[in-house]
Amino acid sequence: MYRNRPLGRMALMALMAALMVVSVVMPAQAAGGNEERAVRFAAFNASLNRGSIGELLDDLATPDDPQIRAVAEIIQRTRPDVLLINEFDYDPAGDAMALFQANYLGVSQNGAEPITYPHTFAAESNTGIPSGRDLNKDGKVGGPLGSFDWANDSFGFGQFPGQFGMAVFSMYDIDEGAARTFQNFLWKDMPGRLIPADPVTREPWYDEGDMEVFRLSSKSHWDLPIQVGNKTVHFLVSHPTPPVFDGPEDRNGTRNFDEIRFWSDYVRGGRHSRYIYDDNGRRGGLSPGALFVIAGDQNADPFDGDSIPGAAQQLLESPKVNTKVTPASAGGVEMVNQGPPNDVHLGDPAFDTADFSEAAFGGPGNLRVDYVLPSRSLKMVDAGIFWPTSDDPYFYLTGPGFPPVSSDHRLVWIDITKGGFPTG
Repeated sequence: MYRNRPLGRMALMALMAALMVVSVVMPAQAAGGNEERAVRFAAFNASLNRGSIGELLDDLATPDDPQIRAVAEIIQRTRPDVLLINEFDYDPAGDAMALFQANYLGVSQNGAEPITYPHTFAAESNTGIPSGRDLNKDGKVGGPLGSFDWANDSFGFGQFPGQFGMAVFSMYDIDEGAARTFQNFLWKDMPGRLIPADPVTREPWYDEGDMEVFRLSSKSHWDLPIQVGNKTVHFLVSHPTPPVFDGPEDRNGTRNFDEIRFWSDYVRGGRHSRYIYDDNGRRGGLSPGALFVIAGDQNADPFDGDSIPGAAQQLLESPKVNTKVTPASAGGVEMVNQGPPNDVHLGDPAFDTADFSEAAFGGPGNLRVDYVLPSRSLKMVDAGIFWPTSDDPYFYLTGPGFPPVSSDHRLVWIDITKGGFPTG
Protein backbone atom coordinates (compact mmCIF):
# COMPACT_ATOMS: atom_id res chain seq x y z
CA MET A 1 0.00 0.00 0.00
CA TYR A 2 1.06 3.60 -0.59
CA ARG A 3 -0.92 5.33 2.15
CA ASN A 4 -0.16 9.01 2.77
CA ARG A 5 2.06 9.17 -0.31
CA PRO A 6 1.70 11.60 -3.22
CA LEU A 7 0.46 8.99 -5.67
CA GLY A 8 0.50 11.07 -8.82
CA ARG A 9 4.00 12.37 -8.36
CA MET A 10 5.24 9.02 -7.11
CA ALA A 11 3.85 7.16 -10.11
CA LEU A 12 5.33 9.69 -12.50
CA MET A 13 8.76 9.56 -10.87
CA ALA A 14 8.69 5.78 -10.77
CA LEU A 15 7.91 5.66 -14.48
CA MET A 16 10.71 8.08 -15.26
CA ALA A 17 13.15 6.12 -13.14
CA ALA A 18 12.07 2.83 -14.67
CA LEU A 19 12.77 4.19 -18.14
CA MET A 20 16.37 4.75 -17.14
CA VAL A 21 18.60 1.75 -17.76
CA VAL A 22 20.35 1.45 -14.43
CA SER A 23 23.35 -0.32 -15.92
CA VAL A 24 23.97 2.60 -18.28
CA VAL A 25 24.18 5.82 -16.32
CA MET A 26 26.89 7.59 -18.27
CA PRO A 27 26.98 11.39 -17.82
CA ALA A 28 24.67 13.14 -20.25
CA GLN A 29 25.80 15.18 -23.23
CA ALA A 30 25.40 18.92 -23.11
CA ALA A 31 22.21 20.39 -24.49
CA GLY A 32 21.86 22.01 -27.90
CA GLY A 33 23.81 19.40 -29.83
CA ASN A 34 27.02 20.17 -27.97
CA GLU A 35 28.92 16.92 -27.66
CA GLU A 36 30.86 18.14 -24.65
CA ARG A 37 30.35 15.74 -21.76
CA ALA A 38 28.41 16.89 -18.71
CA VAL A 39 30.09 17.03 -15.31
CA ARG A 40 28.77 14.48 -12.82
CA PHE A 41 28.89 15.23 -9.09
CA ALA A 42 28.03 12.44 -6.67
CA ALA A 43 27.79 11.54 -3.01
CA PHE A 44 28.03 7.99 -1.68
CA ASN A 45 27.99 6.87 1.94
CA ALA A 46 29.86 3.71 1.03
CA SER A 47 30.21 2.20 4.53
CA LEU A 48 33.96 1.90 4.09
CA ASN A 49 34.41 2.17 7.83
CA ARG A 50 35.83 -0.56 9.98
CA GLY A 51 35.87 -1.41 13.68
CA SER A 52 39.55 -0.87 14.47
CA ILE A 53 42.55 1.19 13.43
CA GLY A 54 44.19 -0.15 10.26
CA GLU A 55 41.44 -2.62 9.44
CA LEU A 56 40.32 -0.73 6.33
CA LEU A 57 43.93 -0.53 5.14
CA ASP A 58 44.24 -4.29 5.53
CA ASP A 59 41.04 -4.84 3.54
CA LEU A 60 42.19 -2.47 0.80
CA ALA A 61 45.64 -4.04 0.54
CA THR A 62 44.23 -6.98 -1.44
CA PRO A 63 41.75 -6.77 -4.34
CA ASP A 64 39.32 -9.39 -3.10
CA ASP A 65 37.17 -7.81 -0.36
CA PRO A 66 33.59 -8.44 -1.59
CA GLN A 67 32.05 -5.34 -0.02
CA ILE A 68 34.73 -3.01 -1.34
CA ARG A 69 34.46 -4.63 -4.78
CA ALA A 70 30.71 -3.93 -4.81
CA VAL A 71 31.29 -0.31 -3.82
CA ALA A 72 33.91 0.07 -6.55
CA GLU A 73 31.63 -1.48 -9.16
CA ILE A 74 28.84 0.97 -8.32
CA ILE A 75 31.29 3.84 -8.82
CA GLN A 76 32.56 2.32 -12.08
CA ARG A 77 29.02 1.96 -13.42
CA THR A 78 27.91 5.48 -12.45
CA ARG A 79 31.27 7.14 -13.29
CA PRO A 80 31.14 10.36 -11.27
CA ASP A 81 33.61 13.08 -12.18
CA VAL A 82 33.63 14.49 -8.64
CA LEU A 83 32.78 12.08 -5.84
CA LEU A 84 32.38 12.41 -2.09
CA ILE A 85 32.62 9.18 -0.12
CA ASN A 86 31.22 9.35 3.40
CA GLU A 87 32.30 6.75 5.96
CA PHE A 88 35.79 6.23 4.60
CA ASP A 89 38.13 5.82 7.57
CA TYR A 90 40.71 8.61 7.61
CA ASP A 91 44.31 7.61 6.97
CA PRO A 92 46.77 10.50 7.52
CA ALA A 93 49.28 9.02 5.04
CA GLY A 94 46.69 8.79 2.25
CA ASP A 95 47.44 5.12 1.68
CA ALA A 96 43.79 4.12 2.00
CA MET A 97 42.72 6.26 -0.96
CA ALA A 98 45.70 5.09 -3.02
CA LEU A 99 44.94 1.42 -2.32
CA PHE A 100 41.24 1.91 -3.11
CA GLN A 101 42.25 3.42 -6.45
CA ALA A 102 44.89 0.81 -7.30
CA ASN A 103 43.20 -2.38 -6.12
CA TYR A 104 39.54 -1.62 -6.70
CA LEU A 105 38.59 1.45 -8.77
CA GLY A 106 41.44 0.81 -11.21
CA VAL A 107 40.51 -2.85 -11.66
CA SER A 108 37.48 -3.98 -13.67
CA GLN A 109 34.74 -5.23 -11.38
CA ASN A 110 32.52 -7.80 -13.13
CA GLY A 111 33.27 -6.33 -16.55
CA ALA A 112 32.76 -2.68 -15.60
CA GLU A 113 35.29 -0.23 -17.03
CA PRO A 114 38.00 0.77 -14.52
CA ILE A 115 38.02 4.38 -13.40
CA THR A 116 40.96 6.55 -12.33
CA TYR A 117 40.80 9.73 -10.29
CA PRO A 118 43.97 11.82 -10.57
CA HIS A 119 42.96 14.16 -7.73
CA THR A 120 41.99 13.24 -4.17
CA PHE A 121 41.47 15.02 -0.88
CA ALA A 122 41.08 13.95 2.74
CA ALA A 123 41.57 15.73 6.04
CA GLU A 124 41.24 14.93 9.71
CA SER A 125 37.80 14.08 11.10
CA ASN A 126 36.47 14.92 14.56
CA THR A 127 35.35 11.33 14.99
CA GLY A 128 37.20 9.49 17.72
CA ILE A 129 39.15 12.55 18.90
CA PRO A 130 38.82 12.75 22.71
CA SER A 131 37.12 15.88 24.00
CA GLY A 132 38.25 15.49 27.59
CA ARG A 133 34.64 16.07 28.66
CA ASP A 134 31.75 13.85 29.79
CA LEU A 135 29.58 14.61 26.77
CA ASN A 136 27.03 11.82 27.27
CA LYS A 137 26.70 12.56 31.00
CA ASP A 138 27.26 9.02 32.21
CA GLY A 139 29.51 10.13 35.03
CA LYS A 140 32.85 9.30 33.45
CA VAL A 141 35.12 10.81 30.83
CA GLY A 142 36.14 8.61 27.93
CA GLY A 143 37.37 5.06 28.20
CA PRO A 144 39.75 2.64 26.48
CA LEU A 145 40.58 3.29 22.83
CA GLY A 146 38.13 1.30 20.70
CA SER A 147 35.35 1.32 23.28
CA PHE A 148 31.93 2.98 23.11
CA ASP A 149 32.93 5.04 26.16
CA TRP A 150 35.80 6.46 24.08
CA ALA A 151 33.44 7.07 21.15
CA ASN A 152 30.66 8.74 23.14
CA ASP A 153 32.92 11.36 24.69
CA SER A 154 34.82 12.17 21.52
CA PHE A 155 34.11 15.31 19.50
CA GLY A 156 32.39 13.06 16.95
CA PHE A 157 31.29 9.49 17.60
CA GLY A 158 34.17 7.18 16.74
CA GLN A 159 35.96 4.31 18.44
CA PHE A 160 39.28 5.58 17.11
CA PRO A 161 40.45 8.83 15.47
CA GLY A 162 39.20 9.13 11.90
CA GLN A 163 36.58 6.37 11.95
CA PHE A 164 33.65 7.31 9.64
CA GLY A 165 35.80 9.93 7.88
CA MET A 166 35.39 11.43 4.40
CA ALA A 167 37.29 11.28 1.12
CA VAL A 168 36.91 13.14 -2.19
CA PHE A 169 37.94 11.75 -5.59
CA SER A 170 37.97 14.04 -8.63
CA MET A 171 38.72 14.07 -12.34
CA TYR A 172 39.27 17.81 -12.03
CA ASP A 173 41.96 19.65 -10.14
CA ILE A 174 41.27 20.41 -6.48
CA ASP A 175 42.76 23.75 -5.46
CA GLU A 176 44.08 22.57 -2.10
CA GLY A 177 45.75 25.90 -1.44
CA ALA A 178 42.33 27.57 -1.43
CA ALA A 179 40.51 24.73 0.35
CA ARG A 180 38.83 25.56 3.65
CA THR A 181 38.17 23.12 6.49
CA PHE A 182 36.00 23.84 9.52
CA GLN A 183 36.89 20.98 11.83
CA ASN A 184 37.59 23.24 14.81
CA PHE A 185 34.64 25.64 14.50
CA LEU A 186 32.93 25.76 17.91
CA TRP A 187 29.21 25.18 18.16
CA LYS A 188 28.88 28.01 20.71
CA ASP A 189 30.01 30.49 18.05
CA MET A 190 26.94 29.89 15.85
CA PRO A 191 24.41 32.65 16.66
CA GLY A 192 20.98 31.30 17.52
CA ARG A 193 22.23 27.72 17.81
CA LEU A 194 19.88 25.08 19.14
CA ILE A 195 20.48 24.17 22.80
CA PRO A 196 19.80 20.60 23.94
CA ALA A 197 18.39 20.61 27.47
CA ASP A 198 18.12 18.09 30.28
CA PRO A 199 14.47 16.96 30.14
CA VAL A 200 14.13 17.04 33.95
CA THR A 201 16.04 20.14 35.07
CA ARG A 202 15.63 22.03 31.77
CA GLU A 203 19.24 23.10 32.19
CA PRO A 204 21.47 23.00 29.07
CA TRP A 205 22.76 19.48 28.47
CA TYR A 206 26.27 20.80 27.88
CA ASP A 207 27.76 23.07 30.54
CA GLU A 208 30.00 26.05 29.91
CA GLY A 209 33.13 23.91 30.10
CA ASP A 210 31.74 21.56 27.47
CA MET A 211 30.82 24.39 25.11
CA GLU A 212 34.25 25.99 25.39
CA VAL A 213 35.65 23.02 23.46
CA PHE A 214 32.62 21.48 21.69
CA ARG A 215 33.06 21.45 17.91
CA LEU A 216 30.03 21.81 15.65
CA SER A 217 31.14 19.29 13.02
CA SER A 218 30.74 15.67 14.02
CA LYS A 219 33.19 14.86 11.19
CA SER A 220 34.14 18.11 9.43
CA HIS A 221 32.89 20.61 6.87
CA TRP A 222 35.08 21.17 3.79
CA ASP A 223 34.95 23.76 1.02
CA LEU A 224 36.98 22.31 -1.85
CA PRO A 225 37.40 24.55 -4.93
CA ILE A 226 37.19 22.30 -8.01
CA GLN A 227 38.57 23.73 -11.26
CA VAL A 228 36.17 22.83 -14.10
CA GLY A 229 37.59 24.46 -17.21
CA ASN A 230 38.01 28.13 -16.36
CA LYS A 231 35.39 28.00 -13.62
CA THR A 232 35.66 27.22 -9.91
CA VAL A 233 32.95 25.11 -8.28
CA HIS A 234 33.03 24.94 -4.50
CA PHE A 235 32.39 21.33 -3.47
CA LEU A 236 30.84 21.71 -0.01
CA VAL A 237 30.94 18.37 1.77
CA SER A 238 30.05 17.12 5.24
CA HIS A 239 28.35 14.31 7.14
CA PRO A 240 26.20 15.56 10.03
CA THR A 241 25.60 13.27 12.99
CA PRO A 242 22.54 11.00 12.91
CA PRO A 243 19.72 12.63 14.93
CA VAL A 244 19.36 9.48 17.06
CA PHE A 245 21.38 7.42 19.56
CA ASP A 246 20.73 9.99 22.30
CA GLY A 247 17.81 10.65 24.66
CA PRO A 248 14.94 13.07 25.18
CA GLU A 249 17.46 15.93 25.37
CA ASP A 250 17.95 15.38 21.60
CA ARG A 251 21.60 16.39 21.67
CA ASN A 252 22.26 14.67 18.35
CA GLY A 253 19.12 16.01 16.70
CA THR A 254 19.99 19.60 17.58
CA ARG A 255 23.56 19.16 16.43
CA ASN A 256 22.39 17.59 13.15
CA PHE A 257 20.10 20.57 12.53
CA ASP A 258 22.89 23.09 13.09
CA GLU A 259 25.45 21.12 11.07
CA ILE A 260 23.06 21.38 8.12
CA ARG A 261 22.34 25.03 8.88
CA PHE A 262 26.09 25.76 8.60
CA TRP A 263 26.01 25.27 4.81
CA SER A 264 22.77 27.23 4.47
CA ASP A 265 24.43 30.22 6.13
CA TYR A 266 27.71 29.66 4.29
CA VAL A 267 26.21 29.83 0.78
CA ARG A 268 24.08 32.87 1.64
CA GLY A 269 27.25 34.72 2.51
CA GLY A 270 27.34 38.32 3.74
CA ARG A 271 25.91 38.97 7.20
CA HIS A 272 24.51 35.44 7.37
CA SER A 273 27.98 33.93 7.42
CA ARG A 274 30.05 36.55 9.26
CA TYR A 275 30.25 34.33 12.34
CA ILE A 276 31.93 31.48 10.42
CA TYR A 277 35.70 30.98 10.66
CA ASP A 278 37.80 28.21 9.15
CA ASP A 279 40.72 26.29 10.61
CA ASN A 280 43.13 28.98 9.38
CA GLY A 281 41.14 31.80 10.98
CA ARG A 282 39.60 33.17 7.77
CA ARG A 283 36.07 34.43 8.32
CA GLY A 284 32.89 34.47 6.26
CA GLY A 285 31.20 32.30 3.66
CA LEU A 286 31.00 32.24 -0.12
CA SER A 287 31.31 35.36 -2.22
CA PRO A 288 28.24 36.56 -4.15
CA GLY A 289 27.79 34.57 -7.36
CA ALA A 290 30.14 31.75 -6.33
CA LEU A 291 29.29 28.39 -7.88
CA PHE A 292 28.86 25.46 -5.52
CA VAL A 293 27.62 21.91 -5.07
CA ILE A 294 26.61 20.78 -1.57
CA ALA A 295 27.07 17.03 -1.12
CA GLY A 296 26.84 14.49 1.64
CA ASP A 297 24.84 12.23 3.89
CA GLN A 298 22.91 14.87 5.83
CA ASN A 299 21.11 12.27 7.98
CA ALA A 300 17.86 14.21 7.56
CA ASP A 301 14.78 13.32 5.52
CA PRO A 302 12.48 16.25 4.67
CA PHE A 303 9.33 14.39 5.78
CA ASP A 304 10.15 11.19 7.66
CA GLY A 305 12.59 9.85 10.23
CA ASP A 306 13.85 11.42 13.45
CA SER A 307 15.51 14.67 12.41
CA ILE A 308 14.15 17.96 13.72
CA PRO A 309 11.38 19.16 11.38
CA GLY A 310 12.78 21.55 8.80
CA ALA A 311 16.39 20.35 9.10
CA ALA A 312 16.73 19.24 5.47
CA GLN A 313 14.56 22.12 4.26
CA GLN A 314 17.30 24.53 5.35
CA LEU A 315 19.07 23.45 2.16
CA LEU A 316 16.15 22.30 0.00
CA GLU A 317 14.35 25.62 0.41
CA SER A 318 17.40 27.86 0.30
CA PRO A 319 17.11 30.61 -2.33
CA LYS A 320 20.70 29.82 -3.31
CA VAL A 321 20.08 26.13 -4.14
CA ASN A 322 18.80 24.61 -7.40
CA THR A 323 16.25 21.85 -6.71
CA LYS A 324 14.56 21.79 -10.14
CA VAL A 325 15.65 18.17 -10.70
CA THR A 326 15.41 15.65 -7.86
CA PRO A 327 17.45 12.44 -8.10
CA ALA A 328 15.15 9.41 -8.22
CA SER A 329 15.13 5.64 -8.66
CA ALA A 330 12.67 2.85 -9.35
CA GLY A 331 14.43 0.65 -6.80
CA GLY A 332 13.43 2.91 -3.95
CA VAL A 333 9.79 2.66 -4.97
CA GLU A 334 9.96 -1.13 -5.10
CA MET A 335 11.37 -1.28 -1.57
CA VAL A 336 8.14 0.10 -0.11
CA ASN A 337 7.12 -3.58 0.00
CA GLN A 338 9.60 -4.14 2.83
CA GLY A 339 6.79 -3.17 5.18
CA PRO A 340 6.21 -0.66 7.97
CA PRO A 341 7.03 2.14 8.36
CA ASN A 342 7.75 2.50 4.62
CA ASP A 343 4.09 2.16 3.69
CA VAL A 344 3.07 5.18 5.79
CA HIS A 345 5.98 7.49 5.05
CA LEU A 346 5.04 10.91 3.70
CA GLY A 347 8.02 11.31 1.36
CA ASP A 348 8.10 9.99 -2.19
CA PRO A 349 9.95 6.63 -2.14
CA ALA A 350 11.45 7.39 -5.55
CA PHE A 351 13.61 9.94 -3.75
CA ASP A 352 14.78 7.64 -0.94
CA THR A 353 18.55 7.15 -0.77
CA ALA A 354 19.04 4.74 2.15
CA ASP A 355 17.71 1.26 2.90
CA PHE A 356 17.53 1.30 6.68
CA SER A 357 16.00 -1.48 8.77
CA GLU A 358 12.26 -1.58 9.19
CA ALA A 359 10.11 -1.05 12.28
CA ALA A 360 10.24 -4.74 13.25
CA PHE A 361 13.97 -4.28 13.83
CA GLY A 362 13.70 -0.85 15.46
CA GLY A 363 14.63 1.09 12.35
CA PRO A 364 13.07 4.08 10.56
CA GLY A 365 12.66 2.36 7.17
CA ASN A 366 13.93 3.84 3.92
CA LEU A 367 14.71 7.55 3.91
CA ARG A 368 16.04 10.36 1.75
CA VAL A 369 19.20 11.44 3.59
CA ASP A 370 21.89 11.79 0.89
CA TYR A 371 21.99 14.93 -1.24
CA VAL A 372 23.84 16.56 -4.13
CA LEU A 373 22.57 20.14 -4.44
CA PRO A 374 24.01 22.68 -6.91
CA SER A 375 23.83 26.45 -6.78
CA ARG A 376 20.89 28.03 -8.55
CA SER A 377 23.03 29.31 -11.42
CA LEU A 378 24.21 25.81 -12.40
CA LYS A 379 22.10 23.96 -14.97
CA MET A 380 21.20 20.35 -14.17
CA VAL A 381 20.41 18.14 -17.14
CA ASP A 382 20.03 14.82 -15.34
CA ALA A 383 20.10 13.24 -11.89
CA GLY A 384 19.63 9.82 -10.38
CA ILE A 385 20.11 7.33 -7.58
CA PHE A 386 21.85 4.00 -8.17
CA TRP A 387 19.11 1.74 -6.81
CA PRO A 388 18.29 -1.06 -9.26
CA THR A 389 14.99 -2.94 -9.14
CA SER A 390 14.95 -6.66 -8.37
CA ASP A 391 14.74 -7.57 -12.07
CA ASP A 392 17.72 -5.40 -13.04
CA PRO A 393 20.95 -7.26 -13.89
CA TYR A 394 22.83 -5.17 -11.32
CA PHE A 395 20.43 -5.71 -8.45
CA TYR A 396 23.11 -7.81 -6.74
CA LEU A 397 25.02 -4.62 -5.95
CA THR A 398 22.29 -3.30 -3.64
CA GLY A 399 20.09 -6.34 -3.10
CA PRO A 400 18.26 -7.07 0.14
CA GLY A 401 19.78 -8.67 3.17
CA PHE A 402 21.97 -7.66 6.08
CA PRO A 403 24.77 -6.86 6.15
CA PRO A 404 24.23 -5.08 2.82
CA VAL A 405 26.21 -6.20 -0.21
CA SER A 406 27.71 -2.73 -0.64
CA SER A 407 26.18 -0.16 1.70
CA ASP A 408 22.85 0.71 3.27
CA HIS A 409 23.07 3.99 1.33
CA ARG A 410 22.81 4.53 -2.42
CA LEU A 411 25.05 6.62 -4.64
CA VAL A 412 23.31 9.89 -5.63
CA TRP A 413 24.41 11.90 -8.66
CA ILE A 414 23.60 14.99 -10.70
CA ASP A 415 24.81 16.05 -14.14
CA ILE A 416 25.66 19.67 -14.89
CA THR A 417 26.48 20.74 -18.43
CA LYS A 418 29.63 22.69 -18.99
CA GLY A 419 27.42 24.79 -21.23
CA GLY A 420 25.27 25.39 -18.15
CA PHE A 421 28.12 27.10 -16.32
CA PRO A 422 27.70 30.89 -16.23
CA THR A 423 30.11 32.70 -18.53
CA GLY A 424 30.19 36.03 -16.71
